[in-house]
Amino acid sequence: MSARLSEATLAQAKAEVVRPAYDRAATRIGWLHFGPGAFHRAHQAFYADRMLAADPGLAISAVSLRSDDLRQALGPQDGLYSLLEREAEPRLRVIGSIQETATAPRDPAAVFARLTDPGLRVISATVTEKGYCLTVADDLDEAHPDVLHDLAGPPCPRTLTGWLVEGLRRRMAAGLPAPAVLSCDNLAGNGGKLRRAVRQFAEARGEADLARWIAGEVRFPDSMVDSITPATDEALRADVARRLGLSDAWPVQREGFTQWVVEDRLGAEAPAFAEAGVILTGDVAAFERAKLRLLNGAHSTLAYVGLRLGHATVAQAMADRKLAAFVEALMRADIAASLGPAAGLEVDGYIGDILARFRNPAIAHRLSQIAWDGSQKLPIRLLRTIGEARAAGRPVARLAVGVAAWMLFVRDQAMAGVPIVDPLAETLADLGRACDGDPTGDTRRFLALTSVFPRDLAGDGEFGAALARAYGRLSGGAPREALA
Repeated sequence: MSARLSEATLAQAKAEVVRPAYDRAATRIGWLHFGPGAFHRAHQAFYADRMLAADPGLAISAVSLRSDDLRQALGPQDGLYSLLEREAEPRLRVIGSIQETATAPRDPAAVFARLTDPGLRVISATVTEKGYCLTVADDLDEAHPDVLHDLAGPPCPRTLTGWLVEGLRRRMAAGLPAPAVLSCDNLAGNGGKLRRAVRQFAEARGEADLARWIAGEVRFPDSMVDSITPATDEALRADVARRLGLSDAWPVQREGFTQWVVEDRLGAEAPAFAEAGVILTGDVAAFERAKLRLLNGAHSTLAYVGLRLGHATVAQAMADRKLAAFVEALMRADIAASLGPAAGLEVDGYIGDILARFRNPAIAHRLSQIAWDGSQKLPIRLLRTIGEARAAGRPVARLAVGVAAWMLFVRDQAMAGVPIVDPLAETLADLGRACDGDPTGDTRRFLALTSVFPRDLAGDGEFGAALARAYGRLSGGAPREALA
């Protein structure tokens, strides 16, 4: 059995392994991250690893809000772990940016000590959308049991908001500078929403002075993150052990592409972030829109059409030359036209990156998984683009193909009695079973679903005709005709 990865054994790693390009002993913790799961370690900690060569004051304290698994895995490894970038030619690197790990319920005093460290400059979080405890109106959910628990002021909070407010209260009381607080979850306008929740929490505790200090002093930049990060499994551990020459209790993996876009409100930390490859912009929303429409809109189209043509994964679908050419034309000719300008976003290059990611043979991204929850995804990923195209007088024939393929996907699953993975599963199953094969009639049944299709788009004759035409071609004996 090989030795375990640690500071003492790192020199034994195979020569081709990329190592930290700095002296870890000379680094200092200036960054606390809540929720250090696989994505954080494959993404933000990777960027921090780049930063430390130029700014040794940005090492990470990784704080788990519940599970003790990370501390147990990385503690004996001195915080070191492996990141495998899965491409046609994989690359393995050892990440050294996490200097300490902690589990909040196990040692809350240590977490508060770190939150009140004068050297702390950045707080970040990846706790999933649910971890923000927000209402549908994006207010703090003061009825949430964990929020109620934290508002009572116990020694160990349960929520991210509870930890932030108490940590910021202690910093204000000690006269310490306010850190930048970065949400790194897939939540549009995440910085503003977290800022609002933190301020509301302080107000709910009756701490008006703290709420004003937070509003005036603490920066909550919006951010957007992107990189496909498959879960760690035993196959990855075995693969990493072979490539590394050492065992690693918790390696992570992702595609080679990674993107981090941050609102340009980082202050003194901005140069370090920019030098590490983080895109700083005044318009994060434009990048989010590009991701939703170009990446996710093309992904959904590829999933439904690819499944229709008998493909199983994204890479397999992109190996279909006619389908790949259709998706590229969809992105370059139809979706790109709906995007406004954004500083730092080069649309043609971004489309090229997306197409390369889709073709990556080392990532087995299943089309069936992308196809889940279509009633929730399509309005954001495709229908808004279609609505804007109709308003501007642009063609929608290609854009309609993905929507028609979704309708057929639902119809076929309903007819076969296969469970539909979607919040509207029961309604969609009824719609699918009611289809009789007539393209105009079937598509009109779906268009009547007001929770998915806006009324103006559902009543648009040109879109309806394009949809019925694509539906008929995809459901006929030569579905590839829809890709003409």
